[in-house]
Amino acid sequence: MYIALTIVHVLASFAIIGIVLLQSGKGADIGSAFGGAGSQAVFGSMGTPTLLGKITTGIAIVFAVTSFTLAILGGERASSVVREAAPPPSSAPAPAGTTPAAPAGVTPAAPAGPAPTVPAAPPTPATPVSPAPSSQPR
Repeated sequence: MYIALTIVHVLASFAIIGIVLLQSGKGADIGSAFGGAGSQAVFGSMGTPTLLGKITTGIAIVFAVTSFTLAILGGERASSVVREAAPPPSSAPAPAGTTPAAPAGVTPAAPAGPAPTVPAAPPTPATPVSPAPSSQPR
């Protein structure tokens, strides 16, 4: 159903392009665009609808209906990345003495070198240090 509707939609779009290109404009010369003597209205005179005009209207209706139908059907088929969110990572680190379990048949790799050492924080003074008196007069 979806594929057949897509094929009809593409054929209708090509048909609209072809039929519109076959039609001649309402005001064929440049003088009618600027209020020449031959023009009756802003966009030219409305005569009786031609066969190509009626065919264009019919194909445009088919194109609009297939567009709306494909939009409705396509909305059900699409999936959003937001809905498929990954599980949140665990916030608690593993205890220091345990290692994560490896899958069956996989041997865990040995560490490349010694663990890096973290420098200790600088010592904080036990008594608060008062600021030095300034030499500027008040």
